[in-house]
Amino acid sequence: MSIVVHSGRKADADGLVDDFWFLAEGDRIQRTGTGEGWREHLAAETEVVDASGLWLTPGFIDIHSHGGAGHSFDDGTESIQAALALHRRHGTTRSVISLVANPMPSLLVGLETVASLADNDPLILGAHLEGPFLARNHRGAHNPDFLHSPTSEEVSLMIARGRGHLVQITIAPELPGSLEAIDAFVAAGVVVAVGHTDADLALTREAFDRGATLLTHAFNAMAGIRHREPGPVVAAFDDPRVGLELIVDGFHVHPDVVKMAFRIAPDRIVLITDAMAAAGSVDGHYRLGTLNVSVADGRAVLSGTSTIAGSTLTQDAALRWAVGASGIDPVLAIAALTANPARAIRRDHDLGYLRPGYAADAVLLDADWTVQSVLAAGRRL
Repeated sequence: MSIVVHSGRKADADGLVDDFWFLAEGDRIQRTGTGEGWREHLAAETEVVDASGLWLTPGFIDIHSHGGAGHSFDDGTESIQAALALHRRHGTTRSVISLVANPMPSLLVGLETVASLADNDPLILGAHLEGPFLARNHRGAHNPDFLHSPTSEEVSLMIARGRGHLVQITIAPELPGSLEAIDAFVAAGVVVAVGHTDADLALTREAFDRGATLLTHAFNAMAGIRHREPGPVVAAFDDPRVGLELIVDGFHVHPDVVKMAFRIAPDRIVLITDAMAAAGSVDGHYRLGTLNVSVADGRAVLSGTSTIAGSTLTQDAALRWAVGASGIDPVLAIAALTANPARAIRRDHDLGYLRPGYAADAVLLDADWTVQSVLAAGRRL
């Protein structure tokens, strides 16, 4: 199969190009260009997509999401697939499946489930364990009963059960044994993120020097920036090796702080959804792991509290928030949904750009950043 998408306004980390086209064969982009050159590559079976008047971007990559469409990723194969279908309609062509803190046997089953799905679906990039190695006083929407310090045995089990599909893990580096756990995960090729943590500037820097390369939902579930206690966010801003996840939904981070983050680290911001089951669904009552969540006006909190419990975002909405509320340049905002997350999980050699040799993942959006069409692995979704 081959497909040509032509006449779009291309926007990716390489910049803006008008009247852009690409030819995909199978699941890869083979050729790109501008103008009418696409006509030379048509065959009888080539599908042609006219992107005139539309933005054309790489497929969005969400490295931190927990569900959607009324379904939680913690609830097994059918729920994962139902939630992913929702996010794919909104432009997310590649996803990391995030699992909340649970008892170790449940987490290992979740890892095996994600590994099996990833074996058969290249759009599933693998698993992210957000817990159980988190600080209780920054637990957010994680059950404190399931939080604890890492042991070498648990770390080895997680790596083994992930079967190469454990992409990312969030760790609070101040817990006993966490720095050694970081060493082990890094050696196994797992991306380590610092998050849900009480770590100060110095300890966060030590975690980064040991190989952690990501900050889980920056500003949330960690100390803020204080003039005498800079904290983990400043450590991440100051380290060119480190990406910073941001939840841009109008609730988690003030629009002006979003603007500041993009100004300081424009090519390292990773827009995530941190979406829970209510994304793409209705206000009401849901579960996140073992905890009850209430959603009103699109804001999810632990029931009976003011603690934010994930989001109801899709990535196209995050793009609209970034460009509209925070005034982020569209190229930077799109890079934060594409090239930057690809780099954060070490997949920028084949994901995140509209270049020959890269995955044929693309999103067509109108002038208001509303998704009109999605292409993943060379096929229309």
